[in-house]
Amino acid sequence: MLQTTFAELPSVNASDQPRPFHPSSGDPTNKAGMILAGALEVFTTNGYSAASMDRIATVAGVSKSTLYTYFHDKEGLFIALIQWLTQNTNQIIFNLRADLDLQTPPDRVLRQIANSALTDFADNKSLQALMRLMIAESEKFPELAKTFIRTVEKPLLEQLTLYLASQAQLNLPDAEVSARIFVGSLLHYLIIQNVLHGSDILPLQQERMIDGLIHMMLAAKDNSGNEATSR
Repeated sequence: MLQTTFAELPSVNASDQPRPFHPSSGDPTNKAGMILAGALEVFTTNGYSAASMDRIATVAGVSKSTLYTYFHDKEGLFIALIQWLTQNTNQIIFNLRADLDLQTPPDRVLRQIANSALTDFADNKSLQALMRLMIAESEKFPELAKTFIRTVEKPLLEQLTLYLASQAQLNLPDAEVSARIFVGSLLHYLIIQNVLHGSDILPLQQERMIDGLIHMMLAAKDNSGNEATSR
């Protein structure tokens, strides 16, 4: 099993990710934020294929030249919109590498990640609308779904894999598979409960979901301790 210290872990390859976009940075009129808000309305109302840069400029209340000053094309605008709506998740990813105390028990770290991800998504109706758009148009425009995977899920999986690999006491045989199970379980819960409106058909309290998921993640650690005691 891989054992390392968190300080030795490599950073995620920045070339694999779109450059983060901060709409308020250096923009006293916040026109970038106005454009993103307008783009969200147009994308979720008309769909990706029917959305035009002209329409987005009109809804955002900016000129077409201003729109193109900030965003070169519709795809770049869509990527920036995803980044804008997932800022809290991106902060979780950053904290996982930069700020978390490695002495903090893994169950507390995993609970913090799960609570933040589920709560932020449940409260973010705009992100839910964008998820529905990506699911609906993923066959016709696969790059939309790939953008979300590349921008949000891939870096989260990479950093969580590195974190789990650094926690030797968890006794995980494959940190990457464990990370995918953890993130995949959260994503499935979010899609069923929030995106597909399944909360009344398959109700499950968030705290119960998190408790069960963390118990599963710690099962190998607990079994390892029991085996050592029996010997």
